[in-house]
Amino acid sequence: MKVLLSAYACEPGRGTELGVGWNTAWEIAKFHEVWVLTRPDDGREAIEATLKLTPNPNLHFVYFTLPILGGFWRWGPIAYLVHYYLWQVQAYFVARRLHQKIGFDVAHHVTFVRHSTPSFLAFLPIPFIWGPVGGGESAPDPFWRDFSFKNKVYEVLRSLARGFGEADPFARLTAQRSAVVRVTTEDTAVRVRAMGATKVEVFPEASLTEEEILRLIQCGTTNPSATRFISMGRLLHWKGFHLGLRAFAKAKLADAEYWVLGNGPDRQRLETLAQELGIEQQVKFCNRLPREEALQKLGSCTALVHPSLHDSGGWVCLEAMAAGRPVICLDLGGPSLQVTSETGFKVPAQDPEQAVQGLAEAMICLAKDPDLQVRMGLAGQQRVKEFYNWETRGALISKFYQDVVENKF
Repeated sequence: MKVLLSAYACEPGRGTELGVGWNTAWEIAKFHEVWVLTRPDDGREAIEATLKLTPNPNLHFVYFTLPILGGFWRWGPIAYLVHYYLWQVQAYFVARRLHQKIGFDVAHHVTFVRHSTPSFLAFLPIPFIWGPVGGGESAPDPFWRDFSFKNKVYEVLRSLARGFGEADPFARLTAQRSAVVRVTTEDTAVRVRAMGATKVEVFPEASLTEEEILRLIQCGTTNPSATRFISMGRLLHWKGFHLGLRAFAKAKLADAEYWVLGNGPDRQRLETLAQELGIEQQVKFCNRLPREEALQKLGSCTALVHPSLHDSGGWVCLEAMAAGRPVICLDLGGPSLQVTSETGFKVPAQDPEQAVQGLAEAMICLAKDPDLQVRMGLAGQQRVKEFYNWETRGALISKFYQDVVENKF
């Protein structure tokens, strides 16, 4: 088949959105001939270097950016979103010219993973797949009581921006004209259906390459000598690290440690909270570390604590599972789909007090049962190998294209 991909973010050797763009293209090109629309700004140098070392005749990249002020996306978050929207408009005209020459069988929007901004490739006269797209997740209302005024304003503005995007007639037409919309969570599925999508499937965005999985397995080969929990990521209010600290204090594990890795605006607040809870001697804050060093620390811990309140992906949960470490998360968003009762603990998120109690109980359970740690770790590794590796995902998407083109979905 001849496949057209739209990947605004695309770069080899990277995680999150950049990795989604590249790995989708790379794996699909094992089965079909693929043309990728992307920007030259972020990943072109890395893409061309990779293709020089490992040529792939089925993989073609088409680079373009806005003809006027093409680099204004660097001016800030709002400029970035405006650039992304206008780039999607331009992508339609580039794609239409390509389609007249090549005759694509299917078009697929891959990145950004954002449901509230349209993809104009939906207007091509061929089957169109949107996603996975996400962003429909929200922090449950009871958890807002822990947010500062500034953070509450952020959440309100986020909700308003999302609602504005969902009302965009072009975004609604994108949903309605899609042969299938793939979404990262059921929360987004509900919102995309409300936009008019008729065929919606939950299909997580996050996966790891075989190389990443092997490297993470190596990081977790040594069993931790002490009980040590870890949280990793940007220190933002919606990441829920304050819930993890409160749970650790409630668990009263005298000989345990809690490592918090990352930078962000909530750093001072979290350090103050640790002092107020009387656990400052057990909690170690580390700035953002080089990836290899961070993964080594992850592999030396008992479990990952990831109490995020609205997370479409949850890449760090997959990394922990691949490293053979149980995951303690809230039963929300992407992590809720990744983690099972065999690989960790999904704590209901009804209100902060109940969530903290559940997180604390999970910590105590793992601290007291080393055998459970091992069983969950092995189950997590198996789950990543079976469901969350890019090689498997490429074959699934390839088959999915065939089903969409033959209208079997």
